Amino acid sequence: MTNIPTMFDEYIKGRGAQINPDNPFLSTTRSKNPIEYIDPDNPKIKTYYTETIAKSIVNKVPSPDIGMDYSMNPYQGCEHGCVYCYARNTHPYWGYSAGLDFESKILVKKNAPALLSTFLKKKNWSASPIMMSGNTDCYQTVEKKMEITRNLLRVFLKYKHPVGIISKNKLMLRDLDLIKALNDDNLIQVAVSINTLDDKLRRKLEPRASSIPSRIQLVKKLVDHNIPVNIMMAPIIPSLNDHEIIDMVRFWSEVGVNNIHYIIIRLNGDVEEIFEDWLHKNFPDRSEKIMNKISSLHGGKTSDSRFKKRMKGEGKYAQIIGDQFKMAMAKYFTPKSFQYNLNLYEEFKNPQMSLFS
Repeated sequence: MTNIPTMFDEYIKGRGAQINPDNPFLSTTRSKNPIEYIDPDNPKIKTYYTETIAKSIVNKVPSPDIGMDYSMNPYQGCEHGCVYCYARNTHPYWGYSAGLDFESKILVKKNAPALLSTFLKKKNWSASPIMMSGNTDCYQTVEKKMEITRNLLRVFLKYKHPVGIISKNKLMLRDLDLIKALNDDNLIQVAVSINTLDDKLRRKLEPRASSIPSRIQLVKKLVDHNIPVNIMMAPIIPSLNDHEIIDMVRFWSEVGVNNIHYIIIRLNGDVEEIFEDWLHKNFPDRSEKIMNKISSLHGGKTSDSRFKKRMKGEGKYAQIIGDQFKMAMAKYFTPKSFQYNLNLYEEFKNPQMSLFS
């Protein structure tokens, strides 16, 4: 565990990270306390958006822990501000901090739809589901204005190419027309990230993500339209939301989702310092207990990069969590199968193939 810096009295409401750890790629340092260097005449911390011209948009996912081989992210950084987010560690590559900068300085890949269209025209590309978003939420706040994700869905629909979405934002319902059209040909599967049914806890963990009632409404609406929906209970955090596992499985079973998965919290890189600082400020009575339990899940460390172990953890406490989940699934839930249609893209790209089908 890290040594927590001197606690700052000011709590930045509506934000997850309360500090800005140093960027390891920069030679300069600054105060970890964002309050010290914002405009004193306008102390409210704004979100800034920078339009960028990306060189590529589809990424190969090397991890065997992820259900898809390819991902794409129309935005870098995420205003949802989830304090535990592993993607925070990518922001220093762009010259920012993984802390408050990650949720207040957002890079917008304006040319993402054009890049995707060019990518799907490649002769050597064979249909394989591409996930939005593997890193940051494709339906975060700025999407309402930019509509990059909506235009990406239009490209997938045009080429009849399979796509997955993972999000925690009700804004997805704006694009229900495109999602339904993709679903008509088994080209889409949706995952909604929701790790608690307690909106009071959500407001602290994920301050600018959609509320729990809004996400429940999102899932129910998708299910009503027979769109395959998976629930991602991620992350499970000891002594914060682990007591909800059985109740959540039972609840989502009644809603009628396709499947449910869970992921154990891990605090790689700067996320450890950010999360521990947040924990001391929000749950000082149990912060040390929680950090010790997280360490017990990963062989004595809060971080974990080992494939096959990092998502579910190890040790007695990890087994307790896993057993709860298995018991709840066995008692309340029957998964529904889903298989992407990979043939339509091949027929679209090679119309002559349809003559032999």
